[in-house]
Amino acid sequence: MARWAAAVEYDGSPYCGWQIQDGQPSVQAAVEAALSRVADHRVAVQCAGRTDTGVHATGQVIHFDSNADREPRSWVFGGNANLPPSIALLWAHPVSESFNARFSAVARRYRYIITNREVRPAILHRRAVWDRRPLDAEAMARAADPLVGTHDFTSYRAVACQAKSPVRTIHELTVERRGSLIHIDVEANAFLHHMVRTLAGTLMAVGAGEADEDWPRRVLEARDRRVAGMTARPGGLYLTAVRYPEAFGLPALSGDPGLW
Repeated sequence: MARWAAAVEYDGSPYCGWQIQDGQPSVQAAVEAALSRVADHRVAVQCAGRTDTGVHATGQVIHFDSNADREPRSWVFGGNANLPPSIALLWAHPVSESFNARFSAVARRYRYIITNREVRPAILHRRAVWDRRPLDAEAMARAADPLVGTHDFTSYRAVACQAKSPVRTIHELTVERRGSLIHIDVEANAFLHHMVRTLAGTLMAVGAGEADEDWPRRVLEARDRRVAGMTARPGGLYLTAVRYPEAFGLPALSGDPGLW
């Protein structure tokens, strides 16, 4: 059996999320079915980070094992021929048996996209979150600065989060306006359940003038989910890149999805 790594791009709108769930369409089920047809045997995949219902990815990474003699191009183009238009394989690369898409990752990167204008969007209605309140992106950026570093992010995770430790290290957290769009980009060693969406919701409250710029820091120090902002809706969230040690030789994922 040989082990392969692959990158996957998908529009999460039609799916219950990454993970297989009985009676519901999932990204994992579609990818496994497509790769199984290419391999001519059952293929199971593991991902770097499971995404929730409606969440998208431009740089999800998976690994799978197969004894089929296939070239990288065959996995990509054969897999895509058997995938729905909302899912695409970007590349496939042979890796050692020690590679694990989840546990070998050293960082993950997300982007949260907000359409910030008075009129609701049509083209981006499932691919960006609409907020009609005038948001001050510069205030949001300043409020985000104290969250960079290693902290206990209890206040920013879902109550049902099953992670053993709430401590995570954020390497980068930026907020930038591009016309009517606001991008929140965050890279960390790992994330807690709903962490990015709660960060986004809290920063959006600052941008709307509903909270002062120091509030996200106070929320962090409280270590209490009840004091944080709302969990922002999933449609604006993208997993854009997963980082691995250079020794695995994987193609680079820029972290910029090239979206708007």
